[in-house]
Amino acid sequence: MPKLSGSFAGNVNWQTTASMPDRANHALGLVEIGGTQTSTDAQWDGAAITYWGTADLIDGSGIQRGYFLNVHADGARDCGSFEGKITTAGEQVTLDGTWQYIGGTGKFKGITGKGTYHGRMVSPTAVQTEWQGEYQL
Repeated sequence: MPKLSGSFAGNVNWQTTASMPDRANHALGLVEIGGTQTSTDAQWDGAAITYWGTADLIDGSGIQRGYFLNVHADGARDCGSFEGKITTAGEQVTLDGTWQYIGGTGKFKGITGKGTYHGRMVSPTAVQTEWQGEYQL
């Protein structure tokens, strides 16, 4: 399987949070983030990424799950899911987890693959993420 890696800087398009009354500082969140990929693989370099994530947090740390969509310059798409953890330590918020492809269109039809990601919130509305993995078309 070919290896690939990359990064993206994204901004929050919209978000909502619900405070849960079952325990102190428990919140459920839903967010959409959009950005542009930079990748070692020319097929992903410059692709527009959007991801939708949920977070179940206590004191700012907890589980993150969601889906992503990459739209490439030629209109082809690949999509997948991710799962990981959000860790808040003081002012620093980090994101760590795994991702996998679940489908695609055009030249990405039938794509399979998986990888890992590490990111951080650089502000309440901006994220920077590095990722790596492998794929097969």
